[in-house]
Amino acid sequence: MTKISLGSHPYLLGFDQLERLAERAAKGGEGYPPYNIEHMAPDGFRITLAVAGFREEDLGVTTEDRQLVIRGRMPETEGDRVFLHRGIAARAFQRSFVLADGVEVISATMENGLLHVDLRRVQPEQVVQTIPISRK
Repeated sequence: MTKISLGSHPYLLGFDQLERLAERAAKGGEGYPPYNIEHMAPDGFRITLAVAGFREEDLGVTTEDRQLVIRGRMPETEGDRVFLHRGIAARAFQRSFVLADGVEVISATMENGLLHVDLRRVQPEQVVQTIPISRK
């Protein structure tokens, strides 16, 4: 039996990237740092990451190929500190979110150890195009 993929269905022209987007979204299942995703009415979203100990300059927020990528890297600490217990994670991370067409990043703000990234869905302009039919 042959498996028919969603991208190869004859009525879904140009959707072959959909499977690749789903695969990209499924990758990176690590749980650090923890995050929330909120719906902000009417057409917005907010992603909040818990980044305790990170400064604004330790974080990077970029969009790359329809993906929101959030990276964090703390600078190396001086060698004179001796921890008896180290429970606050200070490791580097990269967290990615696949963005749908028409979703754009509005802002990124830090507040009380939380990084808020606000997104908005932009409604595309409805365009009706008439295609002329020619004779050969």
